[in-house]
Amino acid sequence: MRALAFAAALMLAACNGEEVARETAAAPPAAAAAPAIETVAEGLRFPWGLVFLPGGDMLVTEREGGVKRITAAGQVSDVPGGPSPVLQQGQSGLTDIALDPRFAENGFVYIAFMQGARDANNLALYRARYANGALTEGRVIFQASRRSGTNHPGGRMVFLPDETLLFHVGVPDDQRDNAQDLSNHLGKVLRLTRDGAAPRDNPFVGRANARPEIWSYGHRNAMGLARDPETGIIWEHENGPRGGDELNRIERGANYGWPRVTHGVEYNGAVITDVRTMEGMVDPVVVWTPSTAPSGMAVYRGDAFPAWRGGVLIGFLAGNDVRIVRDGATPQQEALNLAPSRRVRDVRVGPDGLVYVLTDYANGALLRVRPRP
Repeated sequence: MRALAFAAALMLAACNGEEVARETAAAPPAAAAAPAIETVAEGLRFPWGLVFLPGGDMLVTEREGGVKRITAAGQVSDVPGGPSPVLQQGQSGLTDIALDPRFAENGFVYIAFMQGARDANNLALYRARYANGALTEGRVIFQASRRSGTNHPGGRMVFLPDETLLFHVGVPDDQRDNAQDLSNHLGKVLRLTRDGAAPRDNPFVGRANARPEIWSYGHRNAMGLARDPETGIIWEHENGPRGGDELNRIERGANYGWPRVTHGVEYNGAVITDVRTMEGMVDPVVVWTPSTAPSGMAVYRGDAFPAWRGGVLIGFLAGNDVRIVRDGATPQQEALNLAPSRRVRDVRVGPDGLVYVLTDYANGALLRVRPRP
């Protein structure tokens, strides 16, 4: 396996209770080649996840708010009926959102959120029926293992062609050893049915002292999860501690090392481990050290930007932009200047082939990126 470390002049900072870093901006592309960036909507309270409805409207989750419906023209309205109560402290709140593979038939929407109190909480998966601008018949269909603290909630999710759902659960640093413990869900990517159960062909089904929902483990704080519709590759990126952010290919039953293997160190500079690779654990495809805080990800297979096809679009909370990573013998990355100097929470490709970006602020925005005439 291979790992590639990208270095830049960085300064650590803290913002909104989240581990971030500030990075020297890459040179912007030539003005003639720069895409057009338009603001679709503003006034979103720390928007986190984005999904496209049939017809062109979008649903957006707010970490410290609720669910919003946004039209293609930028009109914003509240969507009543979401999960409640929600733990909205620190990094916790509403996180990702997804449509059921059979949404046209059943109208089901899935929302990840944190529930409980600061010292005893868990990530949960809520399913409701979306109709007439509201969520109805909602209920929690899955609850991850109990934990404490409000950092690293997780919640990114992606449906697979067999209609199962990959669902990431984070692990706080003071409970990090759980990422290697198969008896709980913390620090894992899970695979669930549309009803929140463990599929019978999951890798640890029937194994003693292992949770049957686990698909892969050894993760820290994943904020990006995407599937390439052409290759079938599952991409995941996760924040390391101070350095050691990773881009990974997710494989069935694989161990991704945290905290036994990492390129990062403690926030006070102390060594977590000097091990960078270990037999039986999967090395990352890309490592960012110092930290860039990747957040949000999509594989571009649209027609609007032919030069981006096959690339992985990644937003950065600390890098303050969107980059494209092209996989190969030596992965390459390039700053796209889509959201310069802005904290990016999510990146999605719309049915129209355009790129949509959520910025992570109390007055967050939804941006739309299109080719410049």
